[in-house]
Amino acid sequence: MLRNKITGRYLWLLCLISLYTTSCNQPDEKVERPNIIFIMTDDHTTQAMSAYGSVINQTPNMDRIANSGIRFDNAFVTNSICAPSRAVILTGKFSHLNGVINNAQTFDGSQQTFPKLLQASGYQTAMVGKWHLRSDPTGFDYWNILPGQGHYYNPDFIEMGERSQREGYVTTLTTDYALDWVDKRDKEKPFYLMLHHKAPHRNWMPDTKHLNMYDDVDIPMPDNFFDSFENRGTAAETQEMSIVEDMYEIYDLKLMYKTAEKNVDKAFERIVGRLNPEQRKAFDEAYADENEAFRKANLTGEALGKWRYQRYIKDYLRCVASVDDNIGRVLDYLEANGLRENTIIVYTSDQGFYLGEHGWFDKRFMYEESYRTPFIVSYPKTIDKGTVSEALTMNIDVAPTLLEYAGVEVPDDLQGRSLKTVMNNQGKEPENWREATYYHYYEYPAEHAVKRHYGVRTKDFKLMHFYHDVNEWELYDLRNDPKEMKNVFDDAAYQDVKTELLEELREQQKLYGDSIQSQNPVEMLREVSK
Repeated sequence: MLRNKITGRYLWLLCLISLYTTSCNQPDEKVERPNIIFIMTDDHTTQAMSAYGSVINQTPNMDRIANSGIRFDNAFVTNSICAPSRAVILTGKFSHLNGVINNAQTFDGSQQTFPKLLQASGYQTAMVGKWHLRSDPTGFDYWNILPGQGHYYNPDFIEMGERSQREGYVTTLTTDYALDWVDKRDKEKPFYLMLHHKAPHRNWMPDTKHLNMYDDVDIPMPDNFFDSFENRGTAAETQEMSIVEDMYEIYDLKLMYKTAEKNVDKAFERIVGRLNPEQRKAFDEAYADENEAFRKANLTGEALGKWRYQRYIKDYLRCVASVDDNIGRVLDYLEANGLRENTIIVYTSDQGFYLGEHGWFDKRFMYEESYRTPFIVSYPKTIDKGTVSEALTMNIDVAPTLLEYAGVEVPDDLQGRSLKTVMNNQGKEPENWREATYYHYYEYPAEHAVKRHYGVRTKDFKLMHFYHDVNEWELYDLRNDPKEMKNVFDDAAYQDVKTELLEELREQQKLYGDSIQSQNPVEMLREVSK
Protein backbone atom coordinates (compact mmCIF):
# COMPACT_ATOMS: atom_id res chain seq x y z
CA MET A 1 0.00 0.00 0.00
CA LEU A 2 2.83 2.34 1.00
CA ARG A 3 4.65 1.44 -2.20
CA ASN A 4 1.56 2.28 -4.23
CA LYS A 5 1.29 5.68 -2.49
CA ILE A 6 4.96 6.43 -3.15
CA THR A 7 4.61 5.35 -6.77
CA GLY A 8 1.51 7.49 -7.14
CA ARG A 9 3.23 10.53 -5.65
CA TYR A 10 6.26 9.89 -7.87
CA LEU A 11 4.11 9.76 -10.99
CA TRP A 12 2.26 12.92 -9.89
CA LEU A 13 5.60 14.69 -9.40
CA LEU A 14 6.83 13.56 -12.83
CA CYS A 15 3.64 14.89 -14.34
CA LEU A 16 4.16 18.29 -12.72
CA ILE A 17 7.76 18.40 -13.91
CA SER A 18 6.65 17.46 -17.42
CA LEU A 19 4.01 20.17 -17.47
CA TYR A 20 6.46 22.76 -16.15
CA THR A 21 9.12 21.80 -18.68
CA THR A 22 6.67 21.91 -21.56
CA SER A 23 5.36 25.30 -20.53
CA CYS A 24 8.90 26.69 -20.32
CA ASN A 25 9.93 25.60 -23.79
CA GLN A 26 6.73 25.86 -25.77
CA PRO A 27 4.52 28.89 -26.39
CA ASP A 28 1.33 29.05 -24.36
CA GLU A 29 -1.36 27.94 -26.78
CA LYS A 30 -3.97 29.95 -24.84
CA VAL A 31 -2.16 33.21 -25.60
CA GLU A 32 -2.77 34.58 -29.08
CA ARG A 33 0.63 34.93 -30.68
CA PRO A 34 1.21 38.00 -32.86
CA ASN A 35 1.56 37.90 -36.60
CA ILE A 36 4.74 39.66 -37.75
CA ILE A 37 5.46 41.53 -40.97
CA PHE A 38 9.04 42.68 -41.39
CA ILE A 39 9.27 45.24 -44.20
CA MET A 40 12.74 46.20 -45.37
CA THR A 41 13.86 48.47 -48.19
CA ASP A 42 17.30 48.71 -49.76
CA ASP A 43 19.16 51.99 -49.20
CA HIS A 44 16.29 54.00 -47.77
CA THR A 45 17.45 56.57 -45.24
CA THR A 46 15.97 58.69 -42.48
CA GLN A 47 16.61 61.91 -44.46
CA ALA A 48 13.90 60.77 -46.89
CA MET A 49 11.18 59.83 -44.42
CA SER A 50 8.76 62.42 -43.09
CA ALA A 51 8.34 60.65 -39.74
CA TYR A 52 12.02 61.51 -39.20
CA GLY A 53 11.53 65.11 -40.25
CA SER A 54 12.40 64.93 -43.94
CA VAL A 55 12.41 68.29 -45.70
CA ILE A 56 12.54 66.75 -49.18
CA ASN A 57 9.58 64.35 -49.32
CA GLN A 58 6.51 62.94 -47.60
CA THR A 59 5.99 59.28 -46.71
CA PRO A 60 2.43 59.15 -45.32
CA ASN A 61 2.11 55.37 -45.14
CA MET A 62 5.46 54.81 -43.45
CA ASP A 63 4.33 57.53 -41.07
CA ARG A 64 1.18 55.51 -40.35
CA ILE A 65 3.43 52.84 -38.85
CA ALA A 66 5.50 55.33 -36.86
CA ASN A 67 2.49 57.27 -35.61
CA SER A 68 0.73 54.13 -34.44
CA GLY A 69 3.81 52.76 -32.69
CA ILE A 70 7.43 53.62 -31.92
CA ARG A 71 10.17 55.45 -33.81
CA PHE A 72 13.78 54.71 -32.88
CA ASP A 73 15.99 57.76 -33.40
CA ASN A 74 19.28 56.01 -32.64
CA ALA A 75 19.02 52.84 -34.73
CA PHE A 76 22.26 51.77 -36.41
CA VAL A 77 23.69 48.96 -38.52
CA THR A 78 26.78 46.91 -37.78
CA ASN A 79 28.11 46.90 -41.36
CA SER A 80 26.58 49.34 -43.84
CA ILE A 81 26.26 47.25 -46.97
CA CYS A 82 23.49 45.06 -48.40
CA ALA A 83 24.33 41.37 -47.92
CA PRO A 84 26.13 41.71 -44.57
CA SER A 85 23.24 43.70 -43.12
CA ARG A 86 20.75 41.04 -44.18
CA ALA A 87 22.87 38.27 -42.68
CA VAL A 88 23.13 40.20 -39.41
CA ILE A 89 19.36 40.59 -39.22
CA LEU A 90 18.72 36.90 -39.92
CA THR A 91 21.27 35.61 -37.39
CA GLY A 92 21.41 38.29 -34.71
CA LYS A 93 25.21 38.08 -34.98
CA PHE A 94 27.96 40.35 -36.31
CA SER A 95 29.44 39.78 -39.76
CA HIS A 96 32.60 38.07 -38.55
CA LEU A 97 30.47 35.36 -36.92
CA ASN A 98 27.72 34.83 -39.50
CA GLY A 99 30.26 34.53 -42.34
CA VAL A 100 29.11 37.42 -44.57
CA ILE A 101 31.49 40.34 -44.22
CA ASN A 102 30.96 41.67 -47.77
CA ASN A 103 28.73 41.34 -50.82
CA ALA A 104 30.92 38.68 -52.43
CA GLN A 105 30.31 35.96 -49.85
CA THR A 106 27.57 33.34 -49.82
CA PHE A 107 25.35 33.06 -46.78
CA ASP A 108 25.49 29.64 -45.12
CA GLY A 109 21.81 28.76 -44.97
CA SER A 110 22.41 25.81 -42.65
CA GLN A 111 23.19 28.07 -39.70
CA GLN A 112 20.69 29.14 -37.08
CA THR A 113 18.37 31.98 -38.08
CA PHE A 114 15.41 33.42 -36.25
CA PRO A 115 12.92 32.58 -39.05
CA LYS A 116 13.90 28.92 -38.53
CA LEU A 117 13.18 29.26 -34.81
CA LEU A 118 9.82 30.88 -35.53
CA GLN A 119 9.01 28.15 -38.03
CA ALA A 120 9.91 25.41 -35.55
CA SER A 121 7.64 27.00 -32.95
CA GLY A 122 4.58 26.85 -35.22
CA TYR A 123 4.77 30.03 -37.27
CA GLN A 124 4.10 30.00 -41.00
CA THR A 125 7.03 31.80 -42.60
CA ALA A 126 7.57 33.50 -45.95
CA MET A 127 10.27 35.54 -47.65
CA VAL A 128 9.30 37.74 -50.64
CA GLY A 129 11.46 40.19 -52.59
CA LYS A 130 15.13 41.05 -52.45
CA TRP A 131 17.23 38.35 -50.78
CA HIS A 132 20.76 39.08 -52.09
CA LEU A 133 22.56 36.37 -50.13
CA ARG A 134 23.53 34.05 -53.03
CA SER A 135 22.23 30.87 -51.35
CA ASP A 136 18.56 29.90 -51.39
CA PRO A 137 16.42 30.99 -48.42
CA THR A 138 16.02 28.47 -45.59
CA GLY A 139 13.58 28.50 -42.71
CA PHE A 140 10.66 29.61 -44.89
CA ASP A 141 7.55 27.68 -45.88
CA TYR A 142 7.32 29.89 -48.96
CA TRP A 143 9.85 32.06 -50.74
CA ASN A 144 9.74 34.13 -53.90
CA ILE A 145 12.87 36.21 -54.38
CA LEU A 146 14.64 38.46 -56.84
CA PRO A 147 17.86 37.04 -58.27
CA GLY A 148 20.77 39.23 -57.18
CA GLN A 149 19.82 42.90 -57.15
CA GLY A 150 16.77 42.32 -59.30
CA HIS A 151 15.32 44.66 -61.93
CA TYR A 152 12.87 47.53 -61.51
CA TYR A 153 10.83 46.71 -64.63
CA ASN A 154 9.49 43.28 -65.61
CA PRO A 155 11.84 41.53 -63.18
CA ASP A 156 12.66 37.87 -62.81
CA PHE A 157 11.51 36.16 -59.62
CA ILE A 158 12.67 32.81 -58.28
CA GLU A 159 9.65 31.16 -56.68
CA MET A 160 10.56 28.09 -54.64
CA GLY A 161 13.46 27.41 -57.02
CA GLU A 162 11.65 28.15 -60.30
CA ARG A 163 12.76 31.29 -62.16
CA SER A 164 10.51 33.26 -64.48
CA GLN A 165 10.05 36.83 -65.70
CA ARG A 166 7.01 38.77 -64.42
CA GLU A 167 5.32 41.73 -66.09
CA GLY A 168 5.11 44.90 -64.01
CA TYR A 169 6.99 47.16 -61.61
CA VAL A 170 9.08 45.42 -58.98
CA THR A 171 7.77 47.23 -55.88
CA THR A 172 4.16 46.53 -56.79
CA LEU A 173 4.86 42.93 -57.79
CA THR A 174 6.72 42.21 -54.55
CA THR A 175 3.75 43.50 -52.58
CA ASP A 176 1.31 41.51 -54.74
CA TYR A 177 3.08 38.24 -53.99
CA ALA A 178 3.39 39.01 -50.29
CA LEU A 179 -0.29 39.83 -49.85
CA ASP A 180 -1.31 36.83 -51.93
CA TRP A 181 0.62 34.57 -49.56
CA VAL A 182 -0.90 36.21 -46.49
CA ASP A 183 -4.36 35.82 -47.98
CA LYS A 184 -3.89 32.11 -48.72
CA ARG A 185 -2.10 31.14 -45.50
CA ASP A 186 -3.43 28.73 -42.88
CA LYS A 187 -5.49 31.16 -40.83
CA GLU A 188 -5.32 28.95 -37.75
CA LYS A 189 -1.60 29.68 -37.29
CA PRO A 190 0.38 32.88 -36.73
CA PHE A 191 2.57 34.04 -39.61
CA TYR A 192 5.91 35.74 -40.12
CA LEU A 193 6.49 37.55 -43.42
CA MET A 194 9.73 39.15 -44.63
CA LEU A 195 8.70 41.68 -47.28
CA HIS A 196 11.90 43.01 -48.84
CA HIS A 197 11.87 45.72 -51.51
CA LYS A 198 14.58 46.37 -54.09
CA ALA A 199 13.83 50.10 -54.04
CA PRO A 200 15.31 52.61 -53.67
CA HIS A 201 18.56 50.89 -54.70
CA ARG A 202 20.71 52.26 -57.53
CA ASN A 203 19.98 52.93 -60.45
CA TRP A 204 16.71 54.48 -59.25
CA MET A 205 14.20 53.74 -62.01
CA PRO A 206 10.77 55.09 -60.97
CA ASP A 207 7.45 53.51 -61.79
CA THR A 208 5.78 55.09 -64.83
CA LYS A 209 3.13 56.73 -62.65
CA HIS A 210 5.82 58.56 -60.68
CA LEU A 211 8.14 59.55 -63.55
CA ASN A 212 7.05 63.20 -63.50
CA MET A 213 6.81 63.55 -59.73
CA TYR A 214 8.83 66.59 -58.53
CA ASP A 215 9.22 67.93 -62.10
CA ASP A 216 8.40 71.48 -61.03
CA VAL A 217 10.20 71.35 -57.67
CA ASP A 218 13.76 72.17 -56.61
CA ILE A 219 14.70 69.70 -53.88
CA PRO A 220 16.71 71.39 -51.08
CA MET A 221 20.41 70.55 -51.33
CA PRO A 222 22.49 69.63 -48.24
CA ASP A 223 24.59 72.60 -47.14
CA ASN A 224 27.74 70.44 -47.15
CA PHE A 225 27.21 69.15 -50.70
CA PHE A 226 30.40 70.88 -51.87
CA ASP A 227 32.45 69.52 -48.99
CA SER A 228 36.22 70.14 -49.24
CA PHE A 229 36.99 67.39 -46.66
CA GLU A 230 39.16 69.72 -44.65
CA ASN A 231 39.85 68.24 -41.18
CA ARG A 232 38.97 64.75 -42.41
CA GLY A 233 41.19 61.80 -43.32
CA THR A 234 42.32 59.91 -46.39
CA ALA A 235 39.22 57.72 -46.57
CA ALA A 236 36.81 60.64 -47.01
CA GLU A 237 39.04 62.23 -49.63
CA THR A 238 39.67 59.13 -51.75
CA GLN A 239 36.20 57.54 -51.81
CA GLU A 240 34.47 57.08 -55.16
CA MET A 241 30.95 58.07 -54.14
CA SER A 242 30.81 61.59 -55.55
CA ILE A 243 27.59 62.62 -57.28
CA VAL A 244 29.60 65.07 -59.39
CA GLU A 245 32.54 62.82 -60.28
CA ASP A 246 31.47 59.19 -59.92
CA MET A 247 27.89 58.87 -61.10
CA TYR A 248 27.46 57.44 -64.61
CA GLU A 249 25.64 59.82 -66.91
CA ILE A 250 23.51 57.18 -68.59
CA TYR A 251 23.16 54.39 -66.04
CA ASP A 252 22.56 56.68 -63.04
CA LEU A 253 21.42 60.02 -64.45
CA LYS A 254 19.47 58.82 -67.52
CA LEU A 255 21.27 61.19 -69.91
CA MET A 256 20.35 58.93 -72.78
CA TYR A 257 21.60 61.12 -75.61
CA LYS A 258 25.12 59.82 -74.93
CA THR A 259 26.49 57.03 -77.13
CA ALA A 260 29.43 55.65 -75.14
CA GLU A 261 30.59 55.86 -71.55
CA LYS A 262 32.77 53.14 -70.03
CA ASN A 263 30.41 50.54 -71.53
CA VAL A 264 27.72 51.40 -68.96
CA ASP A 265 25.47 52.56 -71.79
CA LYS A 266 25.34 48.92 -72.89
CA ALA A 267 24.42 47.82 -69.38
CA PHE A 268 21.70 50.43 -69.28
CA GLU A 269 20.34 49.32 -72.64
CA ARG A 270 20.07 45.77 -71.32
CA ILE A 271 18.08 47.09 -68.38
CA VAL A 272 15.69 49.28 -70.36
CA GLY A 273 15.47 46.49 -72.93
CA ARG A 274 13.24 44.72 -70.42
CA LEU A 275 10.61 47.45 -70.71
CA ASN A 276 7.60 46.82 -72.92
CA PRO A 277 6.85 49.45 -75.63
CA GLU A 278 4.40 51.38 -73.45
CA GLN A 279 6.80 51.50 -70.51
CA ARG A 280 9.75 52.47 -72.71
CA LYS A 281 7.80 55.28 -74.34
CA ALA A 282 6.83 56.75 -70.97
CA PHE A 283 10.36 56.36 -69.67
CA ASP A 284 12.03 58.06 -72.62
CA GLU A 285 9.52 60.91 -72.75
CA ALA A 286 9.90 61.65 -69.04
CA TYR A 287 13.57 62.60 -69.46
CA ALA A 288 13.72 63.87 -73.05
CA ASP A 289 13.08 67.60 -72.56
CA GLU A 290 15.31 67.94 -69.51
CA ASN A 291 18.09 66.01 -71.21
CA GLU A 292 17.97 68.27 -74.26
CA ALA A 293 18.00 71.39 -72.11
CA PHE A 294 20.97 70.03 -70.18
CA ARG A 295 22.87 69.31 -73.40
CA LYS A 296 22.36 72.86 -74.64
CA ALA A 297 23.24 74.48 -71.28
CA ASN A 298 26.76 72.98 -71.20
CA LEU A 299 26.93 73.38 -67.41
CA THR A 300 30.16 73.39 -65.42
CA GLY A 301 31.29 73.82 -61.83
CA GLU A 302 28.66 74.24 -59.12
CA ALA A 303 25.85 74.57 -61.66
CA LEU A 304 26.69 71.10 -62.99
CA GLY A 305 26.80 69.67 -59.46
CA LYS A 306 23.40 71.14 -58.64
CA TRP A 307 21.86 69.72 -61.81
CA ARG A 308 23.26 66.25 -61.16
CA TYR A 309 21.96 66.38 -57.58
CA GLN A 310 18.44 67.26 -58.72
CA ARG A 311 18.35 64.44 -61.27
CA TYR A 312 19.62 61.92 -58.71
CA ILE A 313 17.48 62.95 -55.75
CA LYS A 314 14.24 63.15 -57.71
CA ASP A 315 14.61 59.63 -59.11
CA TYR A 316 15.54 58.34 -55.67
CA LEU A 317 12.47 59.95 -54.08
CA ARG A 318 10.21 58.70 -56.87
CA CYS A 319 11.29 55.15 -56.03
CA VAL A 320 10.60 55.81 -52.35
CA ALA A 321 7.11 57.02 -53.27
CA SER A 322 6.30 53.62 -54.80
CA VAL A 323 7.45 51.87 -51.65
CA ASP A 324 5.27 54.13 -49.55
CA ASP A 325 2.25 53.51 -51.79
CA ASN A 326 2.67 49.76 -51.42
CA ILE A 327 3.15 49.92 -47.67
CA GLY A 328 -0.23 51.62 -47.68
CA ARG A 329 -1.65 48.62 -49.51
CA VAL A 330 -0.31 46.30 -46.80
CA LEU A 331 -1.74 48.42 -43.98
CA ASP A 332 -5.10 48.69 -45.74
CA TYR A 333 -5.22 44.91 -46.21
CA LEU A 334 -4.52 44.26 -42.54
CA GLU A 335 -7.19 46.72 -41.45
CA ALA A 336 -9.78 45.37 -43.89
CA ASN A 337 -9.18 41.81 -42.70
CA GLY A 338 -9.14 42.49 -38.97
CA LEU A 339 -5.42 41.72 -38.63
CA ARG A 340 -4.05 45.09 -37.64
CA GLU A 341 -4.47 44.78 -33.87
CA ASN A 342 -2.55 41.52 -33.54
CA THR A 343 0.16 42.12 -36.13
CA ILE A 344 3.61 43.52 -35.37
CA ILE A 345 4.78 45.65 -38.29
CA VAL A 346 8.45 46.53 -38.56
CA TYR A 347 9.76 48.97 -41.15
CA THR A 348 13.47 49.45 -41.68
CA SER A 349 16.19 49.56 -44.33
CA ASP A 350 19.31 47.45 -44.70
CA GLN A 351 21.27 50.65 -43.99
CA GLY A 352 21.11 54.40 -44.50
CA PHE A 353 22.27 56.29 -47.58
CA TYR A 354 23.84 59.59 -48.66
CA LEU A 355 21.49 62.01 -50.35
CA GLY A 356 24.11 64.57 -51.28
CA GLU A 357 25.66 64.99 -47.83
CA HIS A 358 29.40 65.55 -48.36
CA GLY A 359 28.54 65.43 -52.06
CA TRP A 360 27.97 61.67 -51.89
CA PHE A 361 25.62 58.86 -52.80
CA ASP A 362 25.85 55.22 -51.57
CA LYS A 363 26.65 54.04 -48.02
CA ARG A 364 29.53 51.99 -46.38
CA PHE A 365 30.97 54.67 -44.10
CA MET A 366 30.30 54.87 -40.38
CA TYR A 367 29.40 58.53 -40.83
CA GLU A 368 25.86 59.21 -39.66
CA GLU A 369 23.85 59.19 -42.89
CA SER A 370 24.75 55.61 -43.83
CA TYR A 371 25.33 54.27 -40.32
CA ARG A 372 21.89 55.30 -39.09
CA THR A 373 18.84 53.45 -40.40
CA PRO A 374 15.09 54.05 -40.14
CA PHE A 375 13.51 51.70 -37.61
CA ILE A 376 9.84 51.94 -36.68
CA VAL A 377 7.56 49.32 -35.12
CA SER A 378 3.81 49.17 -34.66
CA TYR A 379 1.97 46.73 -32.38
CA PRO A 380 -1.30 48.25 -31.10
CA LYS A 381 -1.66 45.72 -28.29
CA THR A 382 1.40 46.84 -26.33
CA ILE A 383 3.16 49.81 -27.99
CA ASP A 384 1.76 53.27 -27.31
CA LYS A 385 1.00 55.48 -30.28
CA GLY A 386 3.55 58.11 -31.19
CA THR A 387 6.33 56.74 -28.99
CA VAL A 388 9.87 57.95 -29.68
CA SER A 389 12.97 56.29 -28.24
CA GLU A 390 16.56 57.51 -27.97
CA ALA A 391 17.80 54.05 -26.99
CA LEU A 392 20.92 52.96 -28.87
CA THR A 393 19.88 50.01 -31.04
CA MET A 394 21.52 47.89 -33.73
CA ASN A 395 20.22 45.54 -36.39
CA ILE A 396 21.46 42.58 -34.31
CA ASP A 397 18.50 43.42 -32.04
CA VAL A 398 15.84 42.41 -34.59
CA ALA A 399 16.12 38.66 -34.02
CA PRO A 400 15.86 38.58 -30.21
CA THR A 401 13.10 41.19 -30.25
CA LEU A 402 10.81 39.30 -32.61
CA LEU A 403 11.56 35.96 -30.95
CA GLU A 404 10.58 37.33 -27.55
CA TYR A 405 7.35 38.82 -28.87
CA ALA A 406 6.55 35.44 -30.47
CA GLY A 407 7.10 33.63 -27.18
CA VAL A 408 10.15 31.75 -28.48
CA GLU A 409 13.19 31.25 -26.27
CA VAL A 410 16.07 33.49 -27.37
CA PRO A 411 19.29 31.47 -27.88
CA ASP A 412 22.24 32.52 -25.74
CA ASP A 413 24.54 32.95 -28.74
CA LEU A 414 22.55 35.83 -30.24
CA GLN A 415 24.51 39.05 -29.82
CA GLY A 416 21.62 41.49 -29.95
CA ARG A 417 19.25 42.50 -27.18
CA SER A 418 15.47 42.36 -27.25
CA LEU A 419 13.80 45.74 -27.60
CA LYS A 420 10.50 44.51 -26.20
CA THR A 421 11.03 46.14 -22.79
CA VAL A 422 11.91 49.44 -24.47
CA MET A 423 8.92 49.32 -26.80
CA ASN A 424 6.44 48.34 -24.11
CA ASN A 425 7.71 51.04 -21.74
CA GLN A 426 7.15 54.16 -23.84
CA GLY A 427 10.62 53.97 -25.38
CA LYS A 428 12.46 54.25 -22.07
CA GLU A 429 15.77 52.43 -21.68
CA PRO A 430 16.26 49.85 -18.92
CA GLU A 431 18.94 50.73 -16.38
CA ASN A 432 21.45 48.30 -17.88
CA TRP A 433 20.95 49.33 -21.52
CA ARG A 434 23.97 49.64 -23.83
CA GLU A 435 25.90 52.91 -23.83
CA ALA A 436 27.64 52.40 -27.17
CA THR A 437 27.21 50.73 -30.55
CA TYR A 438 29.94 48.95 -32.53
CA TYR A 439 30.62 48.96 -36.27
CA HIS A 440 32.98 47.15 -38.66
CA TYR A 441 33.20 47.58 -42.44
CA TYR A 442 35.42 45.24 -44.49
CA GLU A 443 34.80 45.63 -48.24
CA TYR A 444 38.00 47.25 -49.54
CA PRO A 445 39.47 47.33 -52.11
CA ALA A 446 36.16 47.25 -53.92
CA GLU A 447 33.51 49.40 -55.58
CA HIS A 448 33.35 52.96 -54.20
CA ALA A 449 36.80 52.62 -52.57
CA VAL A 450 35.65 53.09 -48.98
CA LYS A 451 38.49 51.98 -46.75
CA ARG A 452 38.10 49.34 -44.06
CA HIS A 453 37.25 50.73 -40.67
CA TYR A 454 35.67 49.99 -37.33
CA GLY A 455 34.48 52.16 -34.49
CA VAL A 456 32.19 52.93 -31.58
CA ARG A 457 29.44 55.47 -31.13
CA THR A 458 27.88 56.78 -27.94
CA LYS A 459 25.02 59.27 -27.87
CA ASP A 460 27.54 62.12 -27.84
CA PHE A 461 30.71 60.97 -29.60
CA LYS A 462 32.02 58.71 -32.35
CA LEU A 463 35.47 57.15 -32.73
CA MET A 464 36.60 55.44 -35.96
CA HIS A 465 39.80 53.69 -36.99
CA PHE A 466 40.60 53.31 -40.70
CA TYR A 467 43.05 50.47 -41.30
CA HIS A 468 44.41 47.97 -43.84
CA ASP A 469 46.33 50.33 -46.16
CA VAL A 470 46.13 53.34 -43.83
CA ASN A 471 46.31 53.88 -40.07
CA GLU A 472 44.11 56.87 -39.31
CA TRP A 473 41.74 57.78 -36.48
CA GLU A 474 38.76 60.10 -36.47
CA LEU A 475 36.79 61.44 -33.50
CA TYR A 476 33.60 63.48 -33.76
CA ASP A 477 31.71 65.51 -31.19
CA LEU A 478 28.16 64.71 -32.28
CA ARG A 479 26.63 67.27 -29.91
CA ASN A 480 28.44 70.21 -31.46
CA ASP A 481 29.22 68.76 -34.90
CA PRO A 482 26.31 66.49 -35.93
CA LYS A 483 27.31 66.66 -39.61
CA GLU A 484 30.82 65.37 -38.79
CA MET A 485 32.75 68.14 -40.47
CA LYS A 486 35.67 68.36 -38.03
CA ASN A 487 37.84 65.50 -36.80
CA VAL A 488 38.92 66.36 -33.24
CA PHE A 489 41.05 63.29 -32.59
CA ASP A 490 44.21 65.38 -32.18
CA ASP A 491 42.50 68.15 -30.24
CA ALA A 492 43.93 68.29 -26.70
CA ALA A 493 40.55 69.34 -25.35
CA TYR A 494 39.21 65.87 -26.21
CA GLN A 495 42.02 63.85 -24.64
CA ASP A 496 39.83 62.38 -21.89
CA VAL A 497 37.02 61.59 -24.35
CA LYS A 498 39.52 59.88 -26.64
CA THR A 499 40.86 57.74 -23.79
CA GLU A 500 37.36 56.72 -22.73
CA LEU A 501 36.31 55.82 -26.27
CA LEU A 502 39.45 53.80 -26.90
CA GLU A 503 38.65 51.80 -23.78
CA GLU A 504 35.05 51.44 -24.93
CA LEU A 505 36.23 50.25 -28.34
CA ARG A 506 38.32 47.54 -26.76
CA GLU A 507 35.39 46.45 -24.56
CA GLN A 508 33.02 46.32 -27.52
CA GLN A 509 35.45 44.18 -29.51
CA LYS A 510 35.78 41.80 -26.58
CA LEU A 511 32.00 41.73 -26.10
CA TYR A 512 31.28 40.82 -29.72
CA GLY A 513 34.32 38.62 -30.29
CA ASP A 514 35.91 40.82 -32.95
CA SER A 515 39.62 40.13 -32.50
CA ILE A 516 41.03 42.57 -35.06
CA GLN A 517 42.36 44.91 -32.38
CA SER A 518 44.20 43.04 -29.63
CA GLN A 519 45.94 46.03 -28.12
CA ASN A 520 44.89 47.54 -24.82
CA PRO A 521 43.89 51.24 -24.70
CA VAL A 522 47.28 52.43 -23.44
CA GLU A 523 49.07 50.73 -26.35
CA MET A 524 46.50 52.12 -28.78
CA LEU A 525 47.19 55.63 -27.52
CA ARG A 526 50.90 55.11 -27.94
CA GLU A 527 50.39 53.89 -31.50
CA VAL A 528 48.18 56.75 -32.61
CA SER A 529 50.48 59.35 -31.05
CA LYS A 530 53.42 58.27 -33.23
